[in-house]
Amino acid sequence: MTDKDKHNVTITTRDRLMLAWQNSMELTRDFETYSKETEDEHVAVMFSAFAEDEGLHAAKLLGLLEEYDTFA
Repeated sequence: MTDKDKHNVTITTRDRLMLAWQNSMELTRDFETYSKETEDEHVAVMFSAFAEDEGLHAAKLLGLLEEYDTFA
């Protein structure tokens, strides 16, 4: 499935999967960094858990992207 944005640029499902995966990877790195740079242990643990959760999202998105590339 494709979509046209307001500039008449075609955005494919693969494009959306790639962008979502890249965003999840960036959030994983950010949360991990925050967990290491935060002095408050409670907040650091929360950021670490967020990094782990976002890493799982990134892995699932990568799997979907690989499946999409196989069948597209």
